[in-house]
This record gives sequence, structure tokens and C-alpha cells, in this order.
Amino acid sequence: MPRNHIKPIAAVLGSLVLAGSLTACGGDSSAADAKTVTVYSADGLKGENNDGWYDRVFKDFEKQTGIKVKYVEGGSGEVVQRALRERSNPQADVLVTLPPFIQQADGKGLLAKYAPQGSDQVSGADKAADGTWTSVVNNYFGFVYNKKELKQAPTTWEELLDAKYKNKLQYSTPGVAGDGTAVLVKAMHDFGDKQAALDYLKKLQANNVGPSASTGKLAPKIDKGELLVANGDVQMNYAQSKSMPNLGIWFPAKQGGKATTFALPYAAALLNKAPQSENGKKLLDFMLGRTAQQQVSEIGGGFSARTDVKATDANAIALTKLMDSVEVFEPDWNDIDKNLQTYVDDWKSATNS
Repeated sequence: MPRNHIKPIAAVLGSLVLAGSLTACGGDSSAADAKTVTVYSADGLKGENNDGWYDRVFKDFEKQTGIKVKYVEGGSGEVVQRALRERSNPQADVLVTLPPFIQQADGKGLLAKYAPQGSDQVSGADKAADGTWTSVVNNYFGFVYNKKELKQAPTTWEELLDAKYKNKLQYSTPGVAGDGTAVLVKAMHDFGDKQAALDYLKKLQANNVGPSASTGKLAPKIDKGELLVANGDVQMNYAQSKSMPNLGIWFPAKQGGKATTFALPYAAALLNKAPQSENGKKLLDFMLGRTAQQQVSEIGGGFSARTDVKATDANAIALTKLMDSVEVFEPDWNDIDKNLQTYVDDWKSATNS
């Protein structure tokens, strides 16, 4: 679960892909070009140095099809809100975001029904029952810490209340960032209910630097020592750790309990009335293809969405080891989708955010 700013710019593929910020709302006449496909995506899959999974997949897709990918990156909630604002005049073809925002997009009628090639190999929990979205990269929620300043990772939520974390801890904003929403989801699970989670997060606010729309921007702060602890997700942070040597991944537990996490997949969908829907379908097929899925761990530091793709590269082995002792639970995404605004409002009230 990171995700971020907004201003559309074309991704120059063949050499590199450029991410836009999400501040502008106007359309781009080039969307009418039959040789383009526009993707609105949560951050995490594009490399810090143009070496991420998206960079490779988009480059290979253009080489194979001649279709250029226009890439716009933002917060998990932001990209959905942008698509919602544009629903009467859609500018994007493909949406990639995290739960519960993919369910939110589905509930608002933004998604078209399309089952990409290979989606039959995606487990039922990782795709929509009505065929509107399919996970393309599996992932898990986690936290990061500075390995240089902290010789050992924290182990519990309660440790983060210590005064040494004052102004050295930050988590992205629930309701805006997918990974920020995940903080709330995990806290409710670990502490047993919403009120206990809110009571804890109210106490944690004394150490929290403040809101952040982008989870992806927190890892560099951890690596530099500006922060000691932040939230993130396994795929994004593992990929970032290749160029950020002080970045470590950990999973909080309630004192006396087990370390836990939950799946936070990158879910992809074709948008309703997409200007280049056929190109969007081709890209979705390509992302779920065997080659691209085999590269998820090797290049992206994530987990293949297809159950029939068994990665054996060094990253896959390291990721499996990282997850070995962590208990994975399954959130009730229907409940979270239905009550998300209430949960976020209650969080704002509890933390005076």
C-alpha cells in the first residue's frame, strides 16, 4: 500500500519513462493518437533511475507494438479522483492503483470489464469477481527504518511511541495514499478494533512529522537519516533499497503479538470509454504475459500476480525469506471500501489531522 503529485507528461519510451505529477487536469490532444496508451498509476513500479518494472515493460511493449506509453503517476487515491473528474471526457486508458482504491473506482463505475490474457492464472482474491480489474504485481504492506542509525529494526507498534522517534517518524496520509490507508487497516487488525487503533495513532501523533501524500518520497528521507521510521510496501522499498543502502524493511507487531502484514497488490483495469481502449487491452495483456511476470521480482522487487509463474531469481529468494516469519491476514476490502471515508474521518478527528 505509498502515490503522489499530478501533471501529465508523455513518457518517452525507448530510452526512459518520465513520471508526471498530478496537478494539471487538462486533456492532451495526443490521446487521440492511435499509437499511444495513457496509464494513470500509483507510484512504486517505476524505478528511481529508470530501471524499474514499468521502465522495462513499457520499453518492451513499445518495441513490440509501436505503441507509446504516456505515464502519469500519483497517489493511489489521487489517480482515482482524477479519473473520476474526467469521466465525462476520459483522458486515460489504463488505471493501476492499490486496494481499497481499485474497489472504489469499480464502485463508481469507472472500470470497464476486461479479463487480460493470463488473468485465469491470477487467484480469485487478486482480481475482481465481476472482471473489472486484475492484479499485475502482488505486494505486501510494510514499514522501513534507517539501518545505520538503528542497529536493529523496531519490532512493535509500542516502540514507536518512544521519544527518540519524535519528528523522526512519518507515515503517508490515509485516504490519499494506498500505503497510508494501509497503516490504518493494519492498526485496526493488530489492535483488535477501530477505536483501539485510533487511540494508538492519537498517541503516535506526538512523534509524527505530519502528512505526506506520497509514500514513495519517504524512503529517501529514511536513507538520508532525516527519518528513522516510515511506512511503505515490500515491492517498492525492496526495489529502492538497491540504491538506498540504509533502507531496511520490517513489519510491526502489537506488543506480545506476531508481526503481521497483508497483500497490497497493484491492480490494473481498463477505464470506461477509454480513448484508446484497444491499446489499453494490449498493454494489460502484455503486463500479465509470462515474460513481464517473470520480471516482476527480477526487476521490480515484487511478486508475480500469476500463480503459474515461479520466480527463482535472487530477489525472489530474498523476498521469500523476508516474508517467512510474518503472518499474512486478509482485510475485508468490501467493508473498507464501504466505510473508508468514515474511517478516514475518524482518523482525522483522533489525530487532529
